[in-house]
Amino acid sequence: MRVALGTAQFGLPYGIANRGGQVTRFEAKAMLSLARARGIDTLDTAIAYGDSEVCLGEAGTEGFRVVTKLPAVPDDCKDVAGWVHGQILASLERLGVPSLYGVLLHRPTQLLGREGDLLFRSLQSLKDRGQAQKIGVSIYAPRELEELTSRYRFDLVQAPFSVIDRRLQTTGWLRRLSHDGVEVHTRSVFLQGVLLMPESARPETFSAWSVLWHHWHEWLTEHRISAVQACLAFPLSFPEVHRVVVGADGLEHFRQIIQAATGALPVSLPDISCEAEPLINPALWGSL
Repeated sequence: MRVALGTAQFGLPYGIANRGGQVTRFEAKAMLSLARARGIDTLDTAIAYGDSEVCLGEAGTEGFRVVTKLPAVPDDCKDVAGWVHGQILASLERLGVPSLYGVLLHRPTQLLGREGDLLFRSLQSLKDRGQAQKIGVSIYAPRELEELTSRYRFDLVQAPFSVIDRRLQTTGWLRRLSHDGVEVHTRSVFLQGVLLMPESARPETFSAWSVLWHHWHEWLTEHRISAVQACLAFPLSFPEVHRVVVGADGLEHFRQIIQAATGALPVSLPDISCEAEPLINPALWGSL
C-alpha cells in the first residue's frame, strides 16, 4: 500500500481538526499493528514531533521503513558534522533501530547557507556509515527545489500535495523528480483536517475561501463520497508518488483512512485547486 503512517500525533496534539489530543501509547501500538496487517511499510516522524520517536521505539518498529527529519542546525553550532551525527545517533536510540530508511532536513534552506556543503556532506556520511539508506529534504513549496536541486542530489523529497494544493504537479516538479529517480513522499493530503471538516465546523479564519468550500461540499454530497476518500484518491492517482503520508487521531480514524485508500473513486474529482499560500501553508495560518 502506498500510504505511509505519519506520526506527529504520536508525540504532539497535532492538527487544527484534532479533538482527541496526542495518541496514547496503547493506541499507537494498535495503529502500528493495523498498519502491518494492511501492508503499510513506512513510518514518517521527526525529531521535532515531541516524543514521537520515543513512542515509536516503545511500540516497536519492526518491519517498517522509518523516515525521520532533522531540525534546523543551531546558529551557534561549531561542529555541523558532529551535530548531525549526534542527532541521528539519538534518534536511532529512541526508535530502537540500527538504521533509518530516510533522513530529511526540516529546514532545507540551510543547505543554501555558508555551511550548506558541510551539512550535505554530513548527511551523505550517514549513508556511508549505514545509518540511513536515503537522504533528502522536506519542503513547503515546490519553488524551493529550483536552487536546492541545482546544487545537490537528493534520494527522497517530501512535499505537500493535495486536491487543493496541486503545485507539485502544476509546476512540473513531480514529473521532474520522478525522471531524476527521486523518491517522492507527499503530505498534507487533508490540509491538517481542514478538508475533512463539515462547513459548520470550519474556523471563521478560512471564510475568505467560502466559494471553494461550498463547491467541495456540494460535490461530495452530490456524489455521496466521503471527504477522506476523495482527498486520498487525488495523490494516489499519480504513479510518481511513492508514499502518501497520512496522520490519524486514533485507531478508528486510521482504520477509516485505510478503508478509504483502498477504494476506487468512481468519478473525477472537482477542481478546487488554490495557490493562496495563506490557505495551503499551515505555517501562515496564524496571520489569518
